[in-house]
Amino acid sequence: MTAATAPVSSTAAGALSAFLRGVERRALVVAELQCGDPTVAEQALVSVMRAFAGIASDVPMAQWPDRFWILLAHRTPIRMPAEGGQWSPGLAHLPALAPPARLALLLRIGGGLDEAAAAQILDLPVADYQQALAEACPRDAQGHPDAAAWRALAEQVQQRLRDLPLLRLQRLQQPVAAPAAANEAASWRTPHKADATPARARPRRKGGRRLPWKGLLIVVVTAGVLLGGAAWWKHARQVGEPMASAPDGAVADAGPVQVEELPADDLPVIAPADPADAASDAAMLADPELGLARDADLYAWFAAGGPVPVDESQPQPSRPEPATAGLETSTDE
Repeated sequence: MTAATAPVSSTAAGALSAFLRGVERRALVVAELQCGDPTVAEQALVSVMRAFAGIASDVPMAQWPDRFWILLAHRTPIRMPAEGGQWSPGLAHLPALAPPARLALLLRIGGGLDEAAAAQILDLPVADYQQALAEACPRDAQGHPDAAAWRALAEQVQQRLRDLPLLRLQRLQQPVAAPAAANEAASWRTPHKADATPARARPRRKGGRRLPWKGLLIVVVTAGVLLGGAAWWKHARQVGEPMASAPDGAVADAGPVQVEELPADDLPVIAPADPADAASDAAMLADPELGLARDADLYAWFAAGGPVPVDESQPQPSRPEPATAGLETSTDE
C-alpha cells in the first residue's frame, strides 16, 4: 500500500499501510450508511485514502486518525449525500435522520469514536455534538429516547462491519482497470491519468545517423588548439619572466664571461716605502717589551683595582649555591 505521492521511507510506508488497513473497514461502513450507495461510498473512500497518503508524511502519526476522519467527514458525498439512497430494513431509522445528525450517529456507533473526538472531527463543540446525538437517538411512541432501539441499531451497524465482504476491501487495496465513466475513480494507490505526465517522444532527425568523421574532426581540432595554446604560453613565460636574483654569496649565471684587457695606464701606482719609517718599524718589532706594550691597557686597568673577570672557560653549575653556603659563623666562648 505505497500510495504516497511524495517519496517516503519503508518504515513510514509500512506504518501508513497498517493504519489504512485498520481504519478502512469502519470508514467504508460509515460512508456507505451515510450516503446509502455502496458505489459512491467506495469512490469517496478511495479519494480520501489517496489524499491522506499524500499528506501522511507531513502529519505526526498521533494525528493520523483525526486527520483521516476529517477528510472523510468533509467529503461532499458524505457531508451532503444525494437523495435516493437505500438501507436495509434493520437500518430504516438512518434515512429518517438529517445528514448532519446521521453522520454524528455513525461516527459514534460505526467509527467507534468518543464524543470529544467526533465533535472535533465535525468542528462542533461537545455540547452541540451531544445535542446532535440526542436528535439522532431512536424514540418510542411517547417521544422519549428508546434505549432498546439504540442498542438494536448499534448492533446492526456492528453486524454490518463483521459481514463486510473481503472482496470490497481488496478493491480498495488493489489497482483497478481504467474507469469507463468520468465519475469513477481509480484506486488510491494508482495515480490518475492526469497526474502521470507521458514521456515526450524524442523526434528523429531526417538526416540519418551522424557521420563518425565529424566527431573525429572535432576531437583533432580541439587537441590541436590545446597543444598550440600550451606551447605559446610556455614560450611567453620564458621570454617575459625576469631572471631570478641569486641570493647573497651565490654566483648567478648571467651568460658567457667576457674578458677584456685593461690598459697599462689604469694600473694602480704603489707608493714606495719610506726608509726612515721602515727602520723605526723594525726597531719596534725587535723590542722585547713589545708584548707588554700591547697589553698595557689591561695591566693599567688591573693596577687601578678593577675586578678580575670571571673565568668562563670552565663549565658553570646549573644551580648556583646559596649566598650563605660559604659563610661561617663563630660564637665567642
